Amino acid sequence: MGGFRPLQRTVEAMKLPDSARALLESDALAHLVTLNADGSPQVTCVWVGLAGDEIVCGHLGRFQKVRNIERDPRVALSVETAVVNPMGLREYLVVHGRARIEEGGAPELLQRLAYTYI
Repeated sequence: MGGFRPLQRTVEAMKLPDSARALLESDALAHLVTLNADGSPQVTCVWVGLAGDEIVCGHLGRFQKVRNIERDPRVALSVETAVVNPMGLREYLVVHGRARIEEGGAPELLQRLAYTYI
């Protein structure tokens, strides 16, 4: 099956802070939210990494999240940190943007991310 390498946000108007970059390059799972055709959210846990200033994740098939991005590129990504605030809640990062699908490269990207996540 062909590889897909979506995600996700090209940060043109804003540079990612070092704290966000560190989190996105850690082993924290991300929650990718795409929009189903009826407008309802579709949430998937994904491995993420950085390619320059882009957040990337790989998919080995045309799963629902990929089909959703092809139809509507609006996405949100959330990642929970290990930092607990004074109220006892974990801090988290949320990124909103537009995703794009690039065919090919998913197996290599997932192999690279496996060194972080496994």
